[in-house]
Amino acid sequence: MKVNKIMKIFSAVLPAFLACAVYVDSATAAETPEGYKLLYERDFEDNRGLEDFEMSDPAAWRVGEDNGNNHALELFDKSDYSPRVRSPYNIALITNGMVGDFILEADLRQTGREYGHRDMCIFFGAKDPSNFYYVHIATAADDHAHNVFIVNDEPRVKTTDDVTEGVDWGENEWHKLRLERKLSDGSIKVFFDDMEKPIMTATDGHFDFGYIGFGSFDDTGMVDNIRIWGPGFAPEKSGFFR
Repeated sequence: MKVNKIMKIFSAVLPAFLACAVYVDSATAAETPEGYKLLYERDFEDNRGLEDFEMSDPAAWRVGEDNGNNHALELFDKSDYSPRVRSPYNIALITNGMVGDFILEADLRQTGREYGHRDMCIFFGAKDPSNFYYVHIATAADDHAHNVFIVNDEPRVKTTDDVTEGVDWGENEWHKLRLERKLSDGSIKVFFDDMEKPIMTATDGHFDFGYIGFGSFDDTGMVDNIRIWGPGFAPEKSGFFR
């Protein structure tokens, strides 16, 4: 009798629970500003390879497996790449088009050893190999880690207004990223797991349209479930690293 009663309660509650789950999953699209649309979406389960991307070193990237049942963009080795000015080595840019205002969401997994600068990076406003922004998400913040940086024909400089002390990447853990960029006021907001309070904010209007991408300064990691919303793409240009 008790088992039957529990099953009846579970059957009554389950539809409501599933409805809530669907609502949470689709909340991002509902919260995007007026005029935004989904510009890009990729979960790497489509056997398409990496034709959407241009890398600083293609040999360091692949579509990797996570526990054998999920595929993701994987940076598995250090890139054979020397930037002209001091900036990250390991870069994979989505070259479908350049964006100005945008909201980016993705899942990140850091696969390197633990140390203060253990990181993953998100690139945006990328014009060429010496002109772009990047978000450096690391274990500990300092002048060269866990900040928003600008590379403007000179070694990277932090441009952060406010930042936390760092993040806990953990071991074999996936984390939620959300990056919001608005050209009208130069605002940059970075969210990590907690989508209510940003881990760092910055204000800078130097670069407008540019490519979005992922990577790391010195480490390895994985990226999955990429989604980009915005008013639209500007035409892409080929040969970013050439």
